[in-house]
Amino acid sequence: MSLLAIGSVAFDDLETPFGRRERILGGSASYFSLAASYFRAVDIVAVVGQDFGPEDFAVFADRPIGLEGLVQVPGKSFHWKGSYGDDLNEAKTLETHLNVFAGFQPVLPERHREASYLFLGNIDPVLQLDVVKQMTQRPRWIALDTMNFWIEGAN
Repeated sequence: MSLLAIGSVAFDDLETPFGRRERILGGSASYFSLAASYFRAVDIVAVVGQDFGPEDFAVFADRPIGLEGLVQVPGKSFHWKGSYGDDLNEAKTLETHLNVFAGFQPVLPERHREASYLFLGNIDPVLQLDVVKQMTQRPRWIALDTMNFWIEGAN
C-alpha cells in the first residue's frame, strides 16, 4: 500500500507573533510528506527551481520519502510570503510567486500510478483532476488541500 503526495515544495517567508523567518521550507507536499513519513514511506511528485540546493534536499534525506518525482528545473522555486496574527489558524497571504510552479504539469512515474493513498496538495484544481486521471487504479482514499490563491482564482 503506497502513499503518494503531489503538490508544492516551496520557500516561505513567515511572520508570526513569535518571530519572523525567511526562505524556510514550505509547501503542502513538503509538510505532508514529512509528517506522513513518521508513519509510512511516502513518495513525492513536485517541482523546484535551481535555487533549491543540496541543503534543501537534505531535509528529506533521513526520512522514508521517495524523491524520484521531485523534479528540479531551471528557474526559481515557488515562494510564498505570509503572516499570522494571534490566531495561528488564519494566514494572511502577502505575496505569491509561483515561479517554476506556474508551469508544473505533474507526470506520475509509472510505479506511482497504482498508489493506494493519494494526497493532492496545493496545486491548480485542473492539475489535481489530471493526476487522478493518471492513476491506473482507484486509490483507497484521496485527500485534497488548497489555498486562497486557487479558491479565488481557479474556483
